[in-house]
Order: sequence, then C-alpha cells, then structure tokens
Amino acid sequence: MLKMIFGVLGGLALFLFGMKIMGEGLQKVAGDKIRKILERVTRFPVVAVLLGALATAAVQSSSATTVLVVGFVNAGLMTLKQAVGVIMGANIGTTITAQLIAFKLTDYVFLMIAVGFCINFFSKRKTYTFIGQFILGIGILFLGLDVMSTSVVPLRGSPAFLDFIASFSRYPLLGVLVGIIVTCIVQSSSATIGMLIALASQDIITFNAAIPVLFGDNIGTCVTALLASIGTNLNARRAAAAHVIFNVTGTMIFLILLPWFREFVYLISPDQPARLIANAHTSFNILNTCLFLPFVSPFTKLVEKLLPGEVKIEEKGPIYLDERMFDTPAVALSLATKEIIRMGDIASRSLESAIEGFYNKNEMMLDATRADEEIIDELEREITFYLAKLSQKGFSTTLSGKHTGLLHAVKDIERIGDHAENIAELAQVRIEENLPYSEFAIDELAKMYSLVCEVFNNALEALQDESKVKARLAVQVETYIDQMEKELRNSHLERLNKGICYPTSGVIFLDIISNLERIGDHSNNVAEVVLEHF
Repeated sequence: MLKMIFGVLGGLALFLFGMKIMGEGLQKVAGDKIRKILERVTRFPVVAVLLGALATAAVQSSSATTVLVVGFVNAGLMTLKQAVGVIMGANIGTTITAQLIAFKLTDYVFLMIAVGFCINFFSKRKTYTFIGQFILGIGILFLGLDVMSTSVVPLRGSPAFLDFIASFSRYPLLGVLVGIIVTCIVQSSSATIGMLIALASQDIITFNAAIPVLFGDNIGTCVTALLASIGTNLNARRAAAAHVIFNVTGTMIFLILLPWFREFVYLISPDQPARLIANAHTSFNILNTCLFLPFVSPFTKLVEKLLPGEVKIEEKGPIYLDERMFDTPAVALSLATKEIIRMGDIASRSLESAIEGFYNKNEMMLDATRADEEIIDELEREITFYLAKLSQKGFSTTLSGKHTGLLHAVKDIERIGDHAENIAELAQVRIEENLPYSEFAIDELAKMYSLVCEVFNNALEALQDESKVKARLAVQVETYIDQMEKELRNSHLERLNKGICYPTSGVIFLDIISNLERIGDHSNNVAEVVLEHF
C-alpha cells in the first residue's frame, strides 16, 4: 500500500513539475506577447475568449491566467466585462494539456527528456534553451503520468475502492465533490485530469464515473483566483467571483444534461478512455462558454449586484504594482510602467500647480504641489523596491534592458517632482515678499513652461506607447529648451543691468527658468530610455 501511495505522489510530483517547467519555457519564449495580448483585449467578448484561450494554452495553466486577470482588473488594465471573457477562454485553453496527455506517448518519454535536456543544456541561444525546457517538461509530465498509471494497478484488486469509484456514476454530486477537493489540494485541474486518465488506463474508473469528477475539477481550480483576489479592490474580487459562478453554474447545467452530454462525447470520440476524458473536458468548457457568451453583459451585471459597491482607487501609494505577477516578469514590468506613467502624470500636475501658484499668487496651488511631491516620493520608493525585487527573477535580454531603463525613468520623474517643488518654494517667496513681475517676464516664463510641458508629455506618451517616434520628438524639442533658457537668462540679466527689473524678482525668475531647464533634461532622459531599451 505504501509503495502505491509513494508511487502516486511521486508520479503526481513529476507531472506537476513537468507541467511547470513546460509552461515556464513557453512563457519565456512568449511571455511579453502574452502580456500585450491580454492588455489589449477588446470590448468584444468573443475576442476576449479567444485571447484567454490562447494565453492559457501558452502558459499551460488556467489558474495562472485567472490570477493575471485578477491582477489586471485590480490594476485597472482590464474591465470586469473583459475579464469575464478571458476567464471563459482560460477554461478552454487549459484543456490543451488534457488533449496532449491523451496521446499515448509513454514509449517516447525518455527520448523527449533526453532531447529536451540536450537542447536546454547545450544551446547558446536563449530561445532554443527555452524550447528545450518545453520539450523536457513534456517528457517529465508523461513520465509522471506513466508512474501514476503503473502505481495504481493494485487498486484494481480493491473491491472497496472500485465500489467507491463506481458510486460516482450513481451519485454524480459525490464525484463533483471529489474533483473539487483533489483539485484544491494539487492546485491544478490538469493534474486531476491526468490522474483520471491514469486510473482509466488501468480500467479502474469508467468514463461515466469520471465525468462528474471532471466537472468538479473546473470548480476546484477557482480557488487560486479566489486566493489571488484577497486584498484587492472590489472589481478584482468580482472577477474572481465571476470565475466561481461561471464554473459552478456550468456544472449544475451539465449535471442536469448529463445523459445527453455523455452521448455527445461518445459520438465525437474514439472508444479510448483517455481520449473520452480529454474530449469531455474540452467539450464541457467549450459548450459552457457558448452558453454564457451571449449573456456576458447580464452576467457581469449579476456579479456586480452580488458584490455591490463603488470601485474606488486610492491616489496615495501604488495602485498598479502587484507582486503576484512576479512569475510573469513581462507582466510585472508592464504594471511597473503603468505606475511610472501615473507617477509622471502626478509630477506634471505638480508642476502645473507650482506655475499657476506663481502666476496667480495662490498658496493653495502651492500646497497642492507639496502634497503631490509626497505622493511622488512614496511612489519612487515603492516602484524602485518593486523593480529591485523583480530583478531576482530571470529576464530575457529585452526585458532586462526595459528593467534597467524603468529604474532610470523612475529617478528622473522623481527629480522632476523635486524641481516642481523648488518652483513652488520660489513662488512662495514671491507671495511673501510681494515681488513684482512685468507682463513681458510672465509671458517669457509661460512660453518656456509650455515648451517644457510639450517635452515632458511627449516623453511620457513615448514610454506609455513604447513609441520611438514620440521619444525622438521629445529629444528634438528639448534642444529648444536649452536654447531658450540661455536667451531668457541673457535678456533678463540685461534688464537687471539696466535697472528695469527688481533684483530679487530677477533672481527668482532665473531660478525658475533654471528649474524648468532641468525638468526638460530629465524629460529628455525618459525619452532616451525609450529609444535605448524599448
């Protein structure tokens, strides 16, 4: 008995390990593409379903995709309606693993392991290394499946176990419950399907008994998303709840339609236990999605009514950073970029408040700049810490360059916030000492401020859109700022020498244009990050 238990546990461990490294290999090859695909989900539910299926087929885990979706919704990158479509697609995508293991490839297990290892170990190009990792993962997965299949052979001689398994046909809810519990424990519906196929290959479980367990697998896999939603905002919790409601409702419907569903699977499948189970898994998820797809909008509204409340995003502190995304570095970098863009928007607002406070002698505007500076400083610390922790994960060359560039961008934007605060302090001096300025001086300042805003906005848009065109435009315009700063400085010194300008006012003016010129320099640095690393 102990030998059998150890064999099943060891086989399951090999299966899960093989699936993990197979998925990691695919993620490293296509991780950045997956991130961009999921971020660009459109308002059309059908497209969201297809993209969810594609992403899950790539990462080999519906749990991984739903965790990403929860993170995206929490970060505001995806709406609840879009998330529902992706979750439906994730259920379809995860059936690829079951279809794969339904092929009888156990005779080629060691060949796959050997080939995968050689490609992974000896290849110098990273792409080939990851492909080798994928092949190695498939081999280990099938090895684990073979070990499990061999280990459960003694169960064929256990009348009590066979009777328990047979009861799933008579009491489908019991089978569903077993599927939920096992999947919750192993955190993988694919692993549970693999165990069903291993039992079926030894004639221990019939197809009729396997179907309810298969339904339960889909409910059990929701646990990961539910755990990921802890501590997130309301919309993220709604996304996790939608996953549960979708699978539970689908299971209830198909339990009612069980006889007809069973006949349908028999109709489309060869008389092979493994293929019957794999096709049942795929058919259930496709048909369930087809049932729900026309009602995505009402379904979303239902979830919102079940979890009522208003979604609020706190301004202070990061709102996009999510360490649960560290297993997919491309996604984590995308969230960091989103937070940096938000930090840049706050810095832009801070600068605007400082300048307006100077123009209008408005201390409330200057207070707003100081409050924004606190937010900027906190974001700089949090983003830097986030990127530092992320650096412990493996990066491709491209992602490594982006990571380095983002660290520089964070520092440059933080310095822009500092210069905005400097301008606010200079404006405070103007207010306290009631310093006079001519309309000509204010007009000069306004022109330079307008040019600085143009450069800074172009740099932020370049970073957000990964646009080298906008980055080059920012770099080009920044040269005009340097030239303007020199011209304004010379003309103002000339006015000071002629006694036209009040001395203290002149000093403040020169300090402000100096700070604006430095903001232009830092904006140029952000644009250079895009040109060099994106």
